Amino acid sequence: MNLVMTCFLKTGATNSISVDLNYTRDSSMTFRRTASVTASNKTDPKKIKPALTVLYDGACPLCRREIGIYRDLQPLSPGSSVCFADVSNAAVPLPPGATREQLLARFHVQGPDGKLLSGAEAFLALWAVLPGWRWLAFAGRLPGATWVMERTYRFFLRWRPTLQRWASRFD
Repeated sequence: MNLVMTCFLKTGATNSISVDLNYTRDSSMTFRRTASVTASNKTDPKKIKPALTVLYDGACPLCRREIGIYRDLQPLSPGSSVCFADVSNAAVPLPPGATREQLLARFHVQGPDGKLLSGAEAFLALWAVLPGWRWLAFAGRLPGATWVMERTYRFFLRWRPTLQRWASRFD
């Protein structure tokens, strides 16, 4: 089995990079990841920062709509990227120590250091790198704000199945 995820990085006014992460499953059912980098102009591929990876439920109509908004935005920092992985797809490899059920139950982001964030912390990490959303990340870092956001997100998760049924009518 072979799966390719592509991330596009803007590294300056005229430079860009395409990173293809190629996942292949060998005979022992282990995924192996290889990366290929294509740079335009004078971009040095060695200066690429590891990608922030958004792990989302592509089977959820609410999640698909929200990710569609984020996917169209270029990260604020030149040389950084945001990759999106639909964990409802069984072919997408999971971060070590995470189950598909865990990843589908809540919003997750994997940072450049491999650390897995979920819920409010994951949203704050994503918003911090996207134009138009950074102000919300700053507001979320105010004392007590992350706690309130997490409690609000947990409340939303209780209603998510009902909201999904409603949203699926508009697909």
